[in-house]
This record gives sequence, structure tokens and C-alpha cells, in this order.
Amino acid sequence: MKAASSFAMTFLLWMTTLLTAQEPEFPKPQKEHQWLQQFVGEWESESEASMGPGQPPLKCTGSAKTRMLGGFWVISEIRSEMPGTAIHAVQTIGYDTDAKKYTGTWVDSMINDMWKYQGSVDATGKILTLEADGPNFMLKGRLTKFRDVYEFKSKDHIVATSLMLGEDGQWIQFMIGHIRRKK
Repeated sequence: MKAASSFAMTFLLWMTTLLTAQEPEFPKPQKEHQWLQQFVGEWESESEASMGPGQPPLKCTGSAKTRMLGGFWVISEIRSEMPGTAIHAVQTIGYDTDAKKYTGTWVDSMINDMWKYQGSVDATGKILTLEADGPNFMLKGRLTKFRDVYEFKSKDHIVATSLMLGEDGQWIQFMIGHIRRKK
């Protein structure tokens, strides 16, 4: 009898909680999330990658389809071609309201690392700079800092620059690309 009354009391408390509970309040996209919407669309790119001193730059072409997820994240599905290699990548960028930083990830078909970004938009509101730790391509087995900079020249043209922190503490540009919205 005592077990039945204990069960009844627990059930009554559970039902009372369900009936009086308010719907959870989910966050709303902030102005920083809305800023990301300018990435949404279909894009084509032309890039040049530095292959080291004295070597000609490697030319790449590509495309991206970018969409919003829930008003909080942009998700870009990227395809790129360079001589002898096709690359597929997925990039996410969002805004962490607690950390007050843009955050994101990058994964691609060439390496097994997930890049985890953190960054900010400059005072002009036109340049997003994201930094991540990643494998040092010059020194196998070591990590270094990377920086990706997206500068909106217009609503239809982004200049993307990728840099790597050198052993001397200087940033080394190894790729620059022009990303243009498909008409």
C-alpha cells in the first residue's frame, strides 16, 4: 500500500509539473546572425595558392552553395578544382552570443582535421576574420595558427584571403581568392 501511495504521489507531482510548465524560450537570431545572411547564395570563385618561394602560384576554380540554418548558421557546401585534385568542403559560421565571437568549422575531402574557427567582424562591418589551429603544412606533425579573412567588396563580391602564422611570428599569405555571386 505504501508503494502505491508513493507512486501516486510521484505521478501527481509529475503531472502537475507538466501542466504548469511553460514552453521553453529559445533564443532569437541577433544582428550578428543577420550579418551572416550576406553569405547566402550561389557563388563562383577563382583563387591562387602560393606553393612556396620560386614556384608559380597554383590556380583554382570553385563554387559554393550557402544557406542559412535556423537564422543562426550559414552552411556552405564548397567544390573546388585545382590541377589534379577535386576538393569538397563544408564550412559553418555562426555567432556565439555568450562568447561574443563568430564561430565555425571547416571539414574537407583532403585532410582528416576539423578546423574550429573563432573570430570577429571589423568596425567597418565588411571584414570577417576567423582564426583556427591546424596542421602546419611546412612542418609535418606540428600545429600552427591560421587566419581566413572574408572582405565584402560588394554584395556580389568577396575577397577571401588565407594566412598561416610563420615560425618567425609573421603572418604568411598562402591563398587569395575572388568569390562572385552567380547572376
